[in-house]
Amino acid sequence: MSIIKDFTPEKGHEFTHANLSFDHSLHERQMFDDAGLEQLLDQYPREKLGVFTMGEDPVAWTTWRKGSANGLSGSKLLEAAQAGRIWLNLRQTNHHLPVYAALADEIFAEKSAAAPKVRTFKRDLGMLISSANAQVFYHLDVPLVSLWQLRGQKRVWVYPVAEPFVSDEALESIVLRESAEQFDYDPAWDAQAEVHDLTPGKMVTWVQNAPHRIENGPMLNVSLSIEFMTPEALMRANVIYANGLMRRRLGAHPRVETRFNARTVGKLVVARSAKALNLQKPNPRILPTSFRLDGHHPGNLLAP
Repeated sequence: MSIIKDFTPEKGHEFTHANLSFDHSLHERQMFDDAGLEQLLDQYPREKLGVFTMGEDPVAWTTWRKGSANGLSGSKLLEAAQAGRIWLNLRQTNHHLPVYAALADEIFAEKSAAAPKVRTFKRDLGMLISSANAQVFYHLDVPLVSLWQLRGQKRVWVYPVAEPFVSDEALESIVLRESAEQFDYDPAWDAQAEVHDLTPGKMVTWVQNAPHRIENGPMLNVSLSIEFMTPEALMRANVIYANGLMRRRLGAHPRVETRFNARTVGKLVVARSAKALNLQKPNPRILPTSFRLDGHHPGNLLAP
């Protein structure tokens, strides 16, 4: 039985090149009920678990805070998500748990069958468990992304990969890891965004580097987030990396090439050489741990 119900030839042709929505059946699987989520949270490496909270103003992205949940059982973690305002991010679940590795293989086998010309690698299947009314601020990702809704409801705004939504300089800064993936957002931009209301059984994927933001409905949300690369996506990321170096070191004003040509080859050589020589040292914005979850009072955030 297919996971994706409407992966038509037309969508297969547009896959990774357009914003697309799909229907799926993953929400019907027992592994995503409360017992399955508690087991997942118990088995997932606790040191890898991302625990976050945030403010209510979608503009105030600096209210995104990192926490810890050491010592809490899976049931207590799920209870905290149900009672508080937190976002649990289980990155690369497929790298840590065999059942999720099998799920990733199953999903990508379907994608390969429906879009045989798209070769994927660097596959990261992550689980997201988040509270009622929680949000993810305006940001963009370097890889390609698909977001699968399993429980609850959320609204996703997807914006064009163009100014004023994201400048070349801002995109380069993120690829070079000079800044966080989150950056300033203007609510007026919503008028030009694609809006997707996700309910269980809905999935959306968007073009590479598209800025987006997410708001949960008034209930617990469970989603599956998949990041991946293709040869074309990796080429684009390396071109942006090289552009950033050229702008910073040479004062150039390069643009992002969308086709493979001699100029692209030159930029790929620049990017690979810089990474090999470590000319651009990563300087990611690493959030300090500023709170811990209280297992006795779910939803309470305590100072570390």
